[in-house]
Parts: sequence; structure tokens; C-alpha cells
Amino acid sequence: MKHLTILVPNGQNNLSSIVGPFKIFNRANSYFLEKTKRQVFHIELAGTNSQVDFYEGLFSVNPQKDIREIQKTDLIIIPSLNHQYEEAIKGNEVMINWLRDHYKSGTEIASICTGAFLLAASGVLKGKRCSTHWAASENFQRMFPDVKLEPDQLITDEGGIYTNGGAYSFLNLMIYLVEKFYDRETAIFCSKVFQIDVARNLQSEFSIFNGHKKHEDEAILKAQAYLEENYQKQLSVEELAKSLNVGRRNFDRRFKKATNFTPLEYLQRIKVEVAKKSFENTRLNVNEVMYDVGYSDAKAFRDIFRKITGISPLDYRDKYNYLFMGK
Repeated sequence: MKHLTILVPNGQNNLSSIVGPFKIFNRANSYFLEKTKRQVFHIELAGTNSQVDFYEGLFSVNPQKDIREIQKTDLIIIPSLNHQYEEAIKGNEVMINWLRDHYKSGTEIASICTGAFLLAASGVLKGKRCSTHWAASENFQRMFPDVKLEPDQLITDEGGIYTNGGAYSFLNLMIYLVEKFYDRETAIFCSKVFQIDVARNLQSEFSIFNGHKKHEDEAILKAQAYLEENYQKQLSVEELAKSLNVGRRNFDRRFKKATNFTPLEYLQRIKVEVAKKSFENTRLNVNEVMYDVGYSDAKAFRDIFRKITGISPLDYRDKYNYLFMGK
């Protein structure tokens, strides 16, 4: 039988991403036992303290093992963290070193949402693909520039490391892991029992573009402000760079370094973010929204919208506009 370790980090406030994996894998074990007369995993919660409190002591978790007692485990699940990422890393150094050692010895690791910060701090994500909550992506890129962050992806799978996007999307990662370690039939059974959509593969439709402004390049900050205020106009990146007394090639390089997007990609994301808000809060049709955000080519608008969000403008409106819901 394999061993599954669900970590309980110190000083954190996210309980659902500990309880959720525990319940789903226990249910997968029970189903697989009925079907094959054997279980896949022995499941244990482990940490470095005998008790970890959540939500100001309203709940607490009592890990079954101290991680230092675990010599071998096959799969480790790291739950999501609170928003004090640097404090979380400092408060869990023993766990971070333990993760590094076990990965080097062949253990596979899955991080949920912002649990990727602990995983990245161990160094095992260097040069690898990774996802985390879209709202934490800017902080993650700042702290771990050597990791290939893919904030639109719901799940990444590379070299025995699995990561996923934000919040309750960890349920999709759990179903993914159940299929990988059990089989497809067990994964489908669990998806039905817990009512988890197995078809989701992107978190981009849920993200809110926040501008990526945690940098100190004043010229690029001015360029970002200009693009956000004038997104409806026909804009020339060449003229924008010239107005800031920056050469075009240097401007493009600095813009990409500061924001992780080219100027054109940044402008597209501004337009799509405004379009999303219109679809959510108004009765405007797709063409009206398209013209409002500065597009005149319907195909180009649809293609860019789908590329950034993962779904079509019409599907987005039908899914998120409360004025149309139930009609």
C-alpha cells in the first residue's frame, strides 16, 4: 500500500484544503476496496506541531504524525496558505526542507492554490511549470522568478509535481490525482459523489486582471496608466514609447519585464477585463460590448476573449450576468 501525507502547515487559516483531500481520498479508498479488495493509500495528516488552530481558534487540526517521523511517503499534498506568504515560509522551514528531501528521494508532491509558495521555497519548482491562485500570481512571480508560472492553468503536471489554481479548484486537482493513482472509474465515481466538474481545465475565466504594478519602473507605470485610461482609442505603442522618451525595443523589453506582458497583450487584457464587467453587469449584447472596448472586428474580439478567459463572450455573459440568470 502507498502512503499519502496531507500536510498541516503552521500559522495558516485554510481548513478546507486539508479536509477536502482527506475526504476525497478516503472515499476513493473505500470505493476501490469494494471493487478490487485492496486500498491504494494509507492516509495521514502530518505537521510539526501537535495542534494547529484555524480561524482564530474556532477550529483546530491535530496531525496524526510529526513529519520528522515519516521516513517514506509516496504522495504529499500541501494545502493552501493564508496571504502572509513570507511569514508562512519563515514559520515552516522544517517542513520546506522536509519537502525538498522527500522530492529528491522520489516522492511526488501536489500543492493546492497558494501552497505553491511553500513548494517553491523548497527549490524543487525551479525551472518547472506551476500554477497558483490568479490573485497571488504577481507576488509569486516576484518571490520566485525562476519558476515558470502559468496563472491561467487550473492544473500543471511536471516531473512528479502537481499544482493547481485558486480556492475550491483544488477539488479538480484531487479528482485528477485520483484518476492518476487509482483509475478513471474511481475518479468519475468521486466526481459524482462530490459533484465536481471533471471537464474544467482553466481558471482564467475566474481571474480579475489587476494590472501587475508591483514594480518600480516609473516609465512603465505611466504607460500602464495611459493604456488603462485610453483603451477605447486606436493606440500606437511606437508613439506611446516615444512620448515617454524610450526607444521602442527598450520599451517593449522593460514593459515585459515589469508586467510579464507585452504592451499589446496588456492592452488586450484591459479590454477583456472591461468587457467581462459589461457582460456581468449590463444588458449590452456582444457586439455592443465589443465596440465599447474598442474592437470593430467581431472575430478578432471573440478570439482574444476566448484566448484570455477560456470561453466565448456569449458563454461568459450567459454564465455570469445576473440580469439574464434564470431567464
